[in-house]
This record gives sequence, structure tokens and C-alpha cells, in this order.
Amino acid sequence: MITFKRKVALKITMVSLALASIASPLAWYISHLNAEKAIVAFAMEESHRVLMHRRNSHGISMDAEKTATTLTGGLFEIAEIYDSNGVKLAKAMTTEGQLLEQEIHHHHTPPSYHASLYESFNLSENRWVLQVFTPLREENGNLAGYFEGTRLVPVWQKKQILVDSLTAALMVGLASLLCGAVLFPVVIRLSSENQRKAQELLESHISMMEALGCAIAKRDSTTGAHNYRVAWASSILAETLGIKGGRMQALIAGSFLHDTGKIGIPDAILLKPAKLTADEMKIMRTHVTIGEEIITGSGWLDGAREVVAGHHEKWDGSGYPRGLAGEAIPFLARIFAIVDVFDALCSKRPYKNPLPLNEVMDILQKGSGIHFDPKLLTVFSNIASKVYKTTVHASEAEMRALMKKMVQRHFGNY
Repeated sequence: MITFKRKVALKITMVSLALASIASPLAWYISHLNAEKAIVAFAMEESHRVLMHRRNSHGISMDAEKTATTLTGGLFEIAEIYDSNGVKLAKAMTTEGQLLEQEIHHHHTPPSYHASLYESFNLSENRWVLQVFTPLREENGNLAGYFEGTRLVPVWQKKQILVDSLTAALMVGLASLLCGAVLFPVVIRLSSENQRKAQELLESHISMMEALGCAIAKRDSTTGAHNYRVAWASSILAETLGIKGGRMQALIAGSFLHDTGKIGIPDAILLKPAKLTADEMKIMRTHVTIGEEIITGSGWLDGAREVVAGHHEKWDGSGYPRGLAGEAIPFLARIFAIVDVFDALCSKRPYKNPLPLNEVMDILQKGSGIHFDPKLLTVFSNIASKVYKTTVHASEAEMRALMKKMVQRHFGNY
């Protein structure tokens, strides 16, 4: 759980930082742009107010030069006034405006725009310049003229805009990080709840698998240890082969449920101490089909079908119920077939006594390429001694404890 919390914390932190890294510059840009537009809007409004206040009945202004001078020195460094035909009426500049005049862009055609606009750019020595272009209209909407002003944004205002923009960026970044901090406990709580419910569901599935498998095993061998032994041994072989995840889970479930179909076999046949007749053997073999029918469509247990349906198939094609051969036999079924026969030979049954390890391995080797996948049998031969020492004298409780650890490794905590 601690590791999970660390992973969640790391992911939320990464997302929050990524969000902050995107949102903060965007907030800075928007704040800076809004400040810029506010300056332009104020300049446009003020210039329009002054110009229209001083207009006469025939045009834009009775004294364009005086009006232009009025607009310089406060709002603008350069002020230009045009009549409605685009003819320049006046131009006034401050001392700073005269220096700017040599660096800024000038249009060489009469103004003819219908809506206000502006340009923003930086000159040398980090000087920020705004050029305002606005048509002047009478109250009735008729065009009265044009005004163009160039403003050098003062240092104090630039600093204020920078501070405001950085503050906005910082607040947005902080909000992103705080959002992640608030989300963390919520995500942990919801994940813990989901994990708890999933764990409960998993435990019920595993308990059902164990109960069903052990119930069938006890009909056949008076103990449920057989299922724990073959499930554990199959898992050890599968781990040696590098199998994990869903495939390992399917193998474990199939190992527990491989003889589920024996529930449909009469005791007289299932527990007969003597050799079965041909007719009895025919009935006994139906347990594979019965078992496959039982687990098919059962949701979580459906993954066991590969083992249940194929664990009596043989490498040479002489097995049942489908007579599959070689690699046509499901891989998990080939793994289990080796372990199942190994455990049967090592165990006491109503019709036989247990055999020593060397005799068991001799029998298995004779079945290589006939009953068993030769490559898998070679791998199993390397771990057979370990499996034998662990399982041959282990009680059902001991094997259950071993299998519980195996389930924890491959199903999560249980």
C-alpha cells in the first residue's frame, strides 16, 4: 500500500507540475496581454474624448496642431491627426518621440481602417512601444477622421505589468499544485476502497476455487492435498519457464479444478481399487468433458478451461477427449500433465502405493515424446527433486500454506 501511495503521489505530482508548467506561462501571457489591451483601450478612449471634444461642425478639430500637442507628453510620445479622407492635419512629438520616430514603422498610404487596432513591439534597450490606430466617428456613426498615437510604456508601468503577470502565473501554478495535493487523499481513498472490494471479490473466487477443487479431490483421494500439491508444483514449473500474469493465474485455477468433472462419475468407478473395465474407463474419461462443461461460461473460472479440457491429452495424439497431438495441445495443459502424473505416481491411491522418486522419473522419461512434451519434461526433471522433497510428506495444511504464498505472488495479497 505504501508503494501504491508513492506511485500515486508521484503521478499526481508529475501531472500537477505539468499542468503548472503549461498553465503558469499561459496565465502570464494572458495577464500581460490584458494589461497591454487595457493601456491601449485607455489611450484610445482618452484620445477619442479629447479629439471629439474639440471638433467643430465641419470636421475633426478647429486646431489640430494644438490638439495633437495636448495628446503628447502624457499618453503619447507621437500624435498624428488625419481628416476623414486620410489627409494629415497635424503631428506632434515629445523629445522621446523624436528619437522613436527614427525607429518605428511608418505607413506611406493614407489611413483607411474601419476599426481600432494597435501594434506592440520592443525596440533596442528593452523599450516597449505601443502604436494605436483608431478611426474617429461622430455620434451618428459617420467617419470624422483618424488618430494615430505612439506610446512608450514607462518603466514603472512595465514593472507593474511584470509583477501582475508573474503574480497571476504564480497563483495559477500554486493552484495547480494545491489541486494535486487535494486530489491525492481522494484518489487514495477511492483506490483503497476499490482495492478492498476487488480483494474481497478475489478472495471469494479463490475460496470457491479451493472449495470446489478440494471437494472433488476428497472424493478421489480422501484429501485435498492433491490439488494443493499439483497446483504448487505446476506453478513452480511455470515460474521456471517464465510464465506469469494471467497465464499463471489460469494455470493455478486449472490445477485446482482439473478433475471437477469427477463429480459426475459414480463412486463405484471412481473409487474402484481394481483395474477399470473398458466400459468403466469410457465412463471415467467423460469427467474431462463434464468438467469443461461445468467451468465454461463461469466468468473468472473460465480461464481454467485450458487445463481442465486438455490435461489428459498426450504428445503423440493418443490421449483424450480430442486426441490432440504435439503443440496442438494447450501449453498449460502440457505443463499440468507432467505434474499430475508425477504426483499420482508419488502418492498413495486406493489402487496403488506411492513410488520412490527414481522410479517415478524413469516412468516419466519413458513417456517423453509419447505422453509428455519432451522440452517441458527436461525442464521439470531439473526441479523434480525439489518438488518431491517439498510435497511428498507435506500435510494438507502445509501445502495449503505453500500455495497461499504462491497465490499471493501471482494474484496479489490474499
